[in-house]
Amino acid sequence: MIAHITGTILAITDKYIIIETAGIGYRIFATAETLVKHQPGNSLSLWISHIVREDSQDLYGFENQPDQDLFELLRSVSGIGPKSALGVMNVATLGTIARAINANDVSYLTKISGIGKKTAEKIIIELRDKLPAVMESSDTSSSHDVIDALVALGYSESKAREASRSLDPNLDTQTKIREALRSLNK
Repeated sequence: MIAHITGTILAITDKYIIIETAGIGYRIFATAETLVKHQPGNSLSLWISHIVREDSQDLYGFENQPDQDLFELLRSVSGIGPKSALGVMNVATLGTIARAINANDVSYLTKISGIGKKTAEKIIIELRDKLPAVMESSDTSSSHDVIDALVALGYSESKAREASRSLDPNLDTQTKIREALRSLNK
């Protein structure tokens, strides 16, 4: 099993990225945020979920382990395959998904393409108790407040997430918001 890849980006499409390492190019499906954030020729390191099926082997890449953990949790729900799990992650952050699940917000989850009411209910029931472990493994409390504040100010969720990732985790939430605004307005 492939668990981690570091290499040079050869190409980026709207669904996957090709990373070359040791002379081999790996096609890795990734979130839209990861795809727009990087450029060919740059180096990239991704945590990999290697999905083996009867007729294919696919790689799904994540820039951090909490995102990979969320992907694996979503895949553990019956009816959610890897493409649907990635689709959920393209729409919402870990914190947003956790809040929707904790609030039993079926309507939020059904806004995601490919997720119907029954699947949304399954996600809530099956992941309600599992999400706290993933949440503890990432610095989500104030970073999600920062993202929510930036989205409320009119920035896209992907831009807000990107800005919040570069912040010093030791700063308080208000300072993080100010720093994120500075970086977005450069």
